[in-house]
Amino acid sequence: MADELTPETPEEEQPKKKHKQRKNGLYPGVSDELAENMRTGWADTELHGLEPIPQAAHTAARRAALSARFPGERLVVPAGRLKTRSNDTEYPFRASTEYAYLTGDQTENGVLVLEPTGETGHSAAVYLLPRSNRENGEFWLSGQGELWVGRRHSLTEAEQLLGIPARDVRELAEALTEAEGPVRNVRGHDSVIESALTDKVTKERDEELRVYLSEARAVKDDFEIGELQKAVDSTVRGFEDVVKVLDKAEATSERYIEGTFFLRARVEGNDVGYGSICAAGPHACTLHWVRNDGDVRSGDLLLLDAGVETHSLYTADVTRTLPVNGAFTDIQRQIYDAVYASQEAGIAAVKPGAKFRDFHDASQHVLAEKLVEWGLLEGPVERVLELGLQRRWTLHGTGHMLGMDVHDCAAARTEAYVDGTLEPGMCLTVEPGLYFQADDLTVPEEYRGIGVRIEDDILVTEDGNRNLSAGLPRTSVDVEAWMARLKG
Repeated sequence: MADELTPETPEEEQPKKKHKQRKNGLYPGVSDELAENMRTGWADTELHGLEPIPQAAHTAARRAALSARFPGERLVVPAGRLKTRSNDTEYPFRASTEYAYLTGDQTENGVLVLEPTGETGHSAAVYLLPRSNRENGEFWLSGQGELWVGRRHSLTEAEQLLGIPARDVRELAEALTEAEGPVRNVRGHDSVIESALTDKVTKERDEELRVYLSEARAVKDDFEIGELQKAVDSTVRGFEDVVKVLDKAEATSERYIEGTFFLRARVEGNDVGYGSICAAGPHACTLHWVRNDGDVRSGDLLLLDAGVETHSLYTADVTRTLPVNGAFTDIQRQIYDAVYASQEAGIAAVKPGAKFRDFHDASQHVLAEKLVEWGLLEGPVERVLELGLQRRWTLHGTGHMLGMDVHDCAAARTEAYVDGTLEPGMCLTVEPGLYFQADDLTVPEEYRGIGVRIEDDILVTEDGNRNLSAGLPRTSVDVEAWMARLKG
């Protein structure tokens, strides 16, 4: 990685000086001659006639709904800033979900501001970093200048793309400091904005804004549903990629699986939507196994929980549990088929008007029945469920909302989410599992170290549901046949 040109570059590493340099007061260590040379000779690269981004009409509708919910108040929604990974390197930037949902923009330091226009209504503006300044040398001397990190859109270009007036974000903090009237801010993303608003906001009022924006994302519009399907379709191809290289994973580790899926995510999307879980053997019993450094062995199961995130930041979340050698053992099939039956019951319970908890209860009932049938729990099943005894091996809830965050709508109120009612346009996961830890002495030895989860992304429709991830097989027989075809 190239190092930035800074005044602290050791003298012995500087080029030999054959000519006397005039001292440059703005950037010490840079001659006036070089500074002047870098100011000139650059072509005009302004882009003209840009088309609005595909979701521009949808983001406008979302801002209108937000305006109606908080009349007469200034609303501030930051994208966030770069976060340091180590020393002078940063993590790849990912805009805050709230900001991207309302603007479609994904650039660091961006801030959406809705200014009240009276008792009702707002005027929206997005505050962004403009193009790098060629006059003062920022474009080549700053670590975030365009010569180092790439071209930014001009404010005029941003307006055309986003359908929102765009202004210079460097002027925003001072303007907010001087602003009067009620203000709400989405916290946790931009310390500079929060500092400017310190004496103008309250934690309670800001939380109301965050909760509203979380609940607003529960029902997806047509654009969002299309993006989720796109994410799932890429994820299906990523799972196919993994099956084709399982022999190479056996020769290396779970990281070969992680890298294989990541390649698909980066080629077809923005990234993975969350850390991929590539859990082979007993690692499948660790719910969020993301170390992915274990062995992949023939005869074991691979639990792959992964999702592609689209360029618009909508993510899939799919899990399949696969026999590494392509064939389930008898005990693996028994456990897998029980989880499949549980998932079938859960998916069947997803429909408009149903309670959000219904699919979880339906799935858990099937798993409890199986555990009693196998002699691992003493019935009746109703007693097991009342006491929650099945949870030793089922561990987690059966699903969650899905969207721009893998656990979408997380700030929603309990009554609007887990105690709420399903509506058409909601998208959620159904993902029951059974996990028998390697050191669990309460189960027969043949069960130990086996973990199975099956997860699909389910859209609530007007007359029931649609499995967005139906492109991947789910029954044990179909999984084996699918793997055999891919391995050729």
